[in-house]
Amino acid sequence: MKKNYFLPVILLSAFLFSCKQGNNKDAATMDLQMSAIPDIQNLQDDDKNKQQIPVGTFEMPDTVAVDVPTQTPVKFNPDWDKKIIKTATLKLEINDHKKYTGFVHNAVKLHGAYIAQEEQNLADEKLETILTIKVPVAQFEAIMNKLPGDDGKVLERKINTDDVTGEVVDTKVRLEAKKQMRLKYLEFLKRSKNMAEVLQVQQEINSIQEEIESAAGRVAFLSHQSLYSTINLTFYQPMPGFTSADETPSFLNRIATAFKNGTSWIGDLLIGLISIWPLILILTVIYMAGKWPGGQR
Repeated sequence: MKKNYFLPVILLSAFLFSCKQGNNKDAATMDLQMSAIPDIQNLQDDDKNKQQIPVGTFEMPDTVAVDVPTQTPVKFNPDWDKKIIKTATLKLEINDHKKYTGFVHNAVKLHGAYIAQEEQNLADEKLETILTIKVPVAQFEAIMNKLPGDDGKVLERKINTDDVTGEVVDTKVRLEAKKQMRLKYLEFLKRSKNMAEVLQVQQEINSIQEEIESAAGRVAFLSHQSLYSTINLTFYQPMPGFTSADETPSFLNRIATAFKNGTSWIGDLLIGLISIWPLILILTVIYMAGKWPGGQR
């Protein structure tokens, strides 16, 4: 009877033990798997710590130099030693000679210029004025654009430039060399022992002095010419019967001109014959002597 109860108890105990071992193994496996899964909260905290960088804590290393380009203002330094001589030729045809003459004089005063030479010619066909105007270089373009005025017809406009900078520099160099040579001759003059040496050295000094004055005058002339430009202005008012150079005269005008030239030619011929009246008189006497009775052999 005891043996019949002992066997079922052993089997039940073995079954319970095996179940307990299985539960323990499953729990261990679950713990191992859970330990292999990273902590999501910790990962999120780490990401936040990595992404949140404090502003203003980043500093450049001392060895790194950052070059910031800066723009320096460009300064215009004109070459004041430049010597350029400008000469302009301007020829105009105007409607009112008196009015335009006043306009030119006002323009000259306004731009700080002056009239160096003035010439006026009155002919049968036109009233003409020729002016030589000296104008400062800075006002050259302004007065050249202003001179034609409102009703002036430009017949000729020409501008020439001559760069004399090289000549001025060369003349100055030779001038300084002559001055140094003169100083040496003055030293020789002090050391001269007799009158012959004094006269010879003095003659050389006088020659050098003439060359110095000539060179200095040339430099002054070129400098003045480069400070003031020259404008040769010619303007005229046409009279009745005037024919412009670029205009073809009509048939009637050509006939009138031919009659006028023919009359002038006849007058010139008569004047020429009168001027040789002694020769004509001698030839007449000889001719009459040949015609005289007994004059022929």
